[in-house]
Amino acid sequence: MDCAALWQRYQDWLYFNADLDFFLDVSRMGFDDFFVKAMQAKFETAFAQMQALESGAIANPDENRQVGHYWLRDPELAPTAEFKQAIVSTLEKIKHFAEQIHQGELSPPSSERFTDILSIGIGGSALGPQFVAQALTPLTPPLQLHFIDNSDPLGIDQTLARLGDRLASTLVLVISKSGGTPETRNGMLEVQAAFKARGLNFAKQAVAITGIGSKLEQLAQIEGWLTTFPMHDWVGGRTSELSAVGLVAAALQKVDIDGLLDGAKQMDALTRVPDLTHNPAALLALAWYFAGNGKGSKDMVILPYKDSLALFSRYLQQLVMESLGKQTDLDGKTVYQGIAVYGNKGSTDQHAYVQQLREGVPNFFATFIEVLHDRVGPSVELDPGITSGDYLSGFLQGTRQALYENQRDSITITIGEVNAKTVGALIALYERAVGFYASLVNINAYHQPGVEAGKKAAASVLALQAKLVAYLQGTSTAQSLSTIAEALGQPDTIETIYKILRHLAYNQRSIDVSGSWGQPDTLKIKWVSG
Repeated sequence: MDCAALWQRYQDWLYFNADLDFFLDVSRMGFDDFFVKAMQAKFETAFAQMQALESGAIANPDENRQVGHYWLRDPELAPTAEFKQAIVSTLEKIKHFAEQIHQGELSPPSSERFTDILSIGIGGSALGPQFVAQALTPLTPPLQLHFIDNSDPLGIDQTLARLGDRLASTLVLVISKSGGTPETRNGMLEVQAAFKARGLNFAKQAVAITGIGSKLEQLAQIEGWLTTFPMHDWVGGRTSELSAVGLVAAALQKVDIDGLLDGAKQMDALTRVPDLTHNPAALLALAWYFAGNGKGSKDMVILPYKDSLALFSRYLQQLVMESLGKQTDLDGKTVYQGIAVYGNKGSTDQHAYVQQLREGVPNFFATFIEVLHDRVGPSVELDPGITSGDYLSGFLQGTRQALYENQRDSITITIGEVNAKTVGALIALYERAVGFYASLVNINAYHQPGVEAGKKAAASVLALQAKLVAYLQGTSTAQSLSTIAEALGQPDTIETIYKILRHLAYNQRSIDVSGSWGQPDTLKIKWVSG
């Protein structure tokens, strides 16, 4: 395509909204007018399904649940007065609680004010808050934010070590809808042990963000925690950032949560337009469908050219992959859908994997996230008339051009600056695009059977470990792996038994071992009492 035709295509496909200072460019995706026309009927269905979703239709039939994250930023859309009141009252409570913390009206028993926040959660209860914190936290926040988002003992130790004596002035947020999420429960118990070891009262510094009536809410009430905030049944984890899950920590750090919600609300309105060419989320879904032939055959590479947006790709990994990664469609047909997401910030990636993006396997499409505003205040001229921001812009434009020249598709999203409104808009944009794409490929974006299967498999390993330890404690002789597996009646799980015993031995858990771990058949295992 010659330069004049390419310029015209750019103008034809450029989407712009002045209120959000938001641009979307899909002109470097290789679809043609015939493809767009062929997709119109699918999009008419997608628009209708999205409208039904927002109106309160059961969108997750597996759990008989509505999906209402859109109501969080526009309570007037909520299908019942009860839901509307729950949204409004929760937001008011968040703001009041943050104000009490900031003013010192709520303080830890042994300090005048809280100095830090320790957020314990996983998946949607961690990725969204981490992304927003990096994007929007002021340079000097009233409280420093830390995360425990894994069951890694060393990682937990390092986080607690960084807090040190400030654990006495740390506000702990425990985030789990069910209250039974293993990783979150583990983190909570580890932190409770740390509090106890220092003679601190955990309950007086703890907040639960959880489902109404959950085990965690009951525990918080029994033990007298500072307060609780609700996780509504109709908000899924990966779309929960604009609920109490994300807003509590954001408000405590003096992030503009009204701006977040307003930006999302504005983007929601733009993406309700039932016209493919004037709906930014629909344009994204169109580009994704074209790139992967509606089968997810190409990966989505997210390249934000701003340090504050570096975690956006991690946030989108869960939103996109957990929503779209499905084995069967709504008709029960095996389809193996999904789009793999990875990325890091530009221009870092130009020194990492852009070489492969340009010349390697063409199994991806790129999304550049451009921010027009460089910094607060003037910039130093590194060369005559050239600043570091000019370099960054040049790196983005050059990489985009280099990919295009080698027939590699790309999308460019441009915002004026990174602020609460634009971050809220980006979150809403991708939430809606995921919903549209799911409609196009006829899958349920709002359940996650694969995640549940993984949890059940992990639970079975831990159950086997308990059975294994009980058996060894009742024997006095060293035994081979095969003997142990047969005695447990589980010869088919001998590999798992080997790995459990190896882990116990490496952590000095009363296992006496002879033989070599590198030669499993030589091992003799004995439990050492005491």
